[in-house]
Amino acid sequence: MSVIKITKDNYRQEVLQSDKPVLLDFWASWCGPCRMVSPIVDEIAQERGDIKVGKINVDEEPELASQFRIMSIPTLVVIKDGQVVTQAVGARPKSAILSML
Repeated sequence: MSVIKITKDNYRQEVLQSDKPVLLDFWASWCGPCRMVSPIVDEIAQERGDIKVGKINVDEEPELASQFRIMSIPTLVVIKDGQVVTQAVGARPKSAILSML
């Protein structure tokens, strides 16, 4: 499955109403560590059909960033059944991201 661009308009449908766990990547184009994590997140999206992967650009979606109280990026959040189950801040290796799931 490919990565979904999450916006305030599709958040409810794609994340809250998802029947699969959702991995969200909060990022920005100017963030170096975000650019390191991005290809890893893309790879996970391609490999794992049992989850949904979304990216939220904090500059374009300040409401969502505020809702999740994002203070530093990259921040990775896993949501199951509409609830946050785990959250991690900073660049992580693939193994650490997979262990969040």
